Amino acid sequence: MDGTTEATRKGRKYDDVLTGAQTVFMRDGFDGASVDDIAREAGVSKATLYSYFPDKRILFLEIVREQCLAQADAAFCGNIINAPAREALTQAADILVRFLVSPLAISMHNLIHGEARRFPELAQKFYAMGPEMACNRIIDLFEVLVERGELEIDDMPLAADQLAGLCKADLWVKCCLHMESNPTEEEIQRVVIGAVETFLARYGTRN
Repeated sequence: MDGTTEATRKGRKYDDVLTGAQTVFMRDGFDGASVDDIAREAGVSKATLYSYFPDKRILFLEIVREQCLAQADAAFCGNIINAPAREALTQAADILVRFLVSPLAISMHNLIHGEARRFPELAQKFYAMGPEMACNRIIDLFEVLVERGELEIDDMPLAADQLAGLCKADLWVKCCLHMESNPTEEEIQRVVIGAVETFLARYGTRN
């Protein structure tokens, strides 16, 4: 298998498999997660699990893909494209910060960081499905705001990375190091507002 998700086929127990696998991966790590444990946690047979996901890498990447898509859709739903730059960027940053500091996202990051040396192809596909996809969605928003004259950006990929980096200020590092596990609303808004204000100071045309 090439590690992509095309080999999956959805069925009645599909969501059960994903939920059970997510629990086991986050608890035991990628290498330590056994097919037996995943099947037991999901309440399915190994045959059923293999019928959906013939490769453990495919299963893990499908979890990553679904979570990242859900967050991207949440960040860019509704009328965000029509909102003024500050409002649109604040909504996107708020979703991003909350996801970045969530237990699931922290577990995914730490798991990939620990397994990247042994499974470089896993890290590459995680990057494509996570950070790269998020940056592409952010660029889509930037293009609209630039066209409306509210942002002035020459290097879109760099600016998208910079916004994502600003959203990782303070809380994300503490959560990765298990120094923080449940940020308050005040702490989250501090990061969100700081990220948007800093970004607009660099790229905004109408602050």
